[in-house]
Amino acid sequence: MIATVKTSMRDRLTEAATRLFYADGLRAVSVDKVIEAAGTTKVTFYRHFKSKDELVVAYLEGRALLEREGLGAAIEQGGGDPEAVLRLMAEQIGLLACAPGFRGCPFINAAAEYPDPDTPVRRTVDAHRRWTKSAFASLAAPLGPDRAAEVADDLMLLRDGVMVAGYLDEPARISASFLRSGRAVLEGARAD
Repeated sequence: MIATVKTSMRDRLTEAATRLFYADGLRAVSVDKVIEAAGTTKVTFYRHFKSKDELVVAYLEGRALLEREGLGAAIEQGGGDPEAVLRLMAEQIGLLACAPGFRGCPFINAAAEYPDPDTPVRRTVDAHRRWTKSAFASLAAPLGPDRAAEVADDLMLLRDGVMVAGYLDEPARISASFLRSGRAVLEGARAD
């Protein structure tokens, strides 16, 4: 007998929204489309989410968790060696950009659709970007806090560029470019 895993309605709504939001865009997907994809009703939707923006935040928080787990795993596997971490990140970037339906960074996409920095959506985007920069700074921690912050800014810029180039250019070239550029950032920071 095959055991089934029961998914909560909130999770079903979030999973449906994740597929639709990433494929079609946040503003283009209505609550009705999410409800239909999840196979539920408006009453049930509003029992779990007060608004569409709250659902968008849940979607972004889920994507943030995936990125944090991935970057955290690269940092852990790299064992404190920034070069190894960059190599692992470059490999993952190549795989991600090769994935069917890749549409770039969900956070950059969300920021483009929600330009007001005071919205819950933008606050979620900003929180994830702060976390990512902090993780990048940890790679350069031996260089001191000021240099580590600069390296984090540079690596964030590279990451953002990769996410945009990922659906415009060839993934293998993007991966190699990220690795070369990341090495240059670290070497430049060490040389100063």
